[in-house]
Amino acid sequence: MTLSLLLPALVGGLITRSWQGAVTGFLSGGLVRLVLSDHITWSINSVPRMWGRRPFRTRDRSVDFWLLAILSMGESWHDLHHADPTCARHGVPRGQIDISARLIWLFEELGWDWDVRRPTPTRWARLRASD
Repeated sequence: MTLSLLLPALVGGLITRSWQGAVTGFLSGGLVRLVLSDHITWSINSVPRMWGRRPFRTRDRSVDFWLLAILSMGESWHDLHHADPTCARHGVPRGQIDISARLIWLFEELGWDWDVRRPTPTRWARLRASD
């Protein structure tokens, strides 16, 4: 946590060679980034309930909301996450951007991750909510 605040300040200071650059780096790359990422994460469980969709059967009121999915790297495709929590990909239908699933795929290709559980059409059909 401390490094994630101090590193942007160091980079800002080195690039501009000024204290103003260090302060700007600390504020924008450190504090503002933290506040935005925390608010996006917290919003996933509240904001979508007003505008989201529920394409899968779950026991709770989890929903998908496309705008937050883009901002959260795919984590707001929350309905499938609750329907199938061990699945490595949450944005499964065509057009759902899931950046975190691509990162998991990249880590698997590099050998840093293994035994990745992927969704299959059979499982999607079983989990789909009736229309």
